[in-house]
Amino acid sequence: MGTASDIASRHRFDARRTRQQLLRAVRQGLQSNGRTELTQVTVPMPPMDVLAWLDAQPQAERTYWSDRNGHHEMAAVGAADVQRSRAPVRRAALTQVLREHSFMEGGRYIGGLRFDSGRPAEARWQPFSTFRFVLPRLELHRTPEGTLLRCNLRPGHDDRSVVEALVHQVRLHPAASPPAALAAPVARTDAPDRPAWEATVREALEAIATTPLEKVVLARVATFTFAAPLAPFTLLRLLKPATPNCFHFAFQSAAGPAFVGASPELLFAKEGARVRSEAVAGTRPRADDPAADARLRRALLQSDKDRREHAFVRERIRRALAPLTQTLTVEEAPSELRLARKRHLQSAVKGSLQEGVDVWDLLGTLHPTPAVGGTPTEGALQHIRAMEPLDRGWYAGPVGWVQDDAAAFAVGIRSGLVDGADLSLFSGAGIVTGSDPAAEWQEIEHKISDFINVLGLDPRRS
Repeated sequence: MGTASDIASRHRFDARRTRQQLLRAVRQGLQSNGRTELTQVTVPMPPMDVLAWLDAQPQAERTYWSDRNGHHEMAAVGAADVQRSRAPVRRAALTQVLREHSFMEGGRYIGGLRFDSGRPAEARWQPFSTFRFVLPRLELHRTPEGTLLRCNLRPGHDDRSVVEALVHQVRLHPAASPPAALAAPVARTDAPDRPAWEATVREALEAIATTPLEKVVLARVATFTFAAPLAPFTLLRLLKPATPNCFHFAFQSAAGPAFVGASPELLFAKEGARVRSEAVAGTRPRADDPAADARLRRALLQSDKDRREHAFVRERIRRALAPLTQTLTVEEAPSELRLARKRHLQSAVKGSLQEGVDVWDLLGTLHPTPAVGGTPTEGALQHIRAMEPLDRGWYAGPVGWVQDDAAAFAVGIRSGLVDGADLSLFSGAGIVTGSDPAAEWQEIEHKISDFINVLGLDPRRS
């Protein structure tokens, strides 16, 4: 049951009138003879819980994105256009392949890419493709200026009956109710398990000592199995309030599985010629006691191992952006990125791009950062392919949106795949000289703790 303000808002909001207004605008847009460009029609909406709105929708194709400060969030259902590639794409050719696709002018496409675009996908990741970007049919946007519902139309391409059916089906103002708690999982499996993980870390340390490899990020997955299928957007509703200062996202295609996460890391944001990025690496937990929390903060800021790991990331971003920018400013002394349950070292990066540099240049150049891959990049990727017994899929890949000359992409970490009754939580640890295999296992347990603690999961259950 909604709050008194929710009820009052619904009383003032005439859903039937709004639906008819939207249908009239849709029909006018679709009747534009000879037009092939994108048409967008909008109707104002009352303030509401955007994520709860999405959770209540019956459609299978659903998407959610919220920026780090929470100033803009978007929930979307249906697809007016999909740009994707199912075939593996060599990293060197990724920029060109993306540029060859037909992203419609004026449309905001939302989606992501596999961490390793050249590696074939396991079955559970196949619906996400090598990369997949969707121009939603219906988008609910909340900004400081207000809330609106937008419908994207391609006159000359769209089936009127299909579009109108979706407009009739969408729940314009569902009752705001708190998300239901999840039942306890019935099993947990780890890939690799702890002995295999520690052996893999030792092999990585041997490679770092004997080859040009300086750092490699190794990932593992903890899969929790429940007695019944999970609702991915209910899961995100439980996760979001407990993970402030993060980018929140969820991608569910009509095929079923959903990729959900709360990432603390910006890959890049572009607005015209301006670009922002950041180096995020090095991790410590938070503590409830202020004195203990302060000690953990000092330990992170003074840690030689964490500062070296962070420096790999910062310098790789500097080298990647330098040829693409006219001016570039990199914060030399890392500061603290403070989250609800953990903290990281962070350095801000800002620049002005050279003429002609586009979103795909930035994406192909910056991904993967050493925070999720390693240094040097190609050597680290080869080691990951040889040593990791799992397909990362979209985990640690770029996720976000692109629209004309603007874009924002986060790194798809602190994330999980919801596939029926299975919740697979992916996370990684940066291995450098001085890394301890047992400590790196525990670091990953800290990283997946947002899901484990907030959702009441027992990390020891198996």
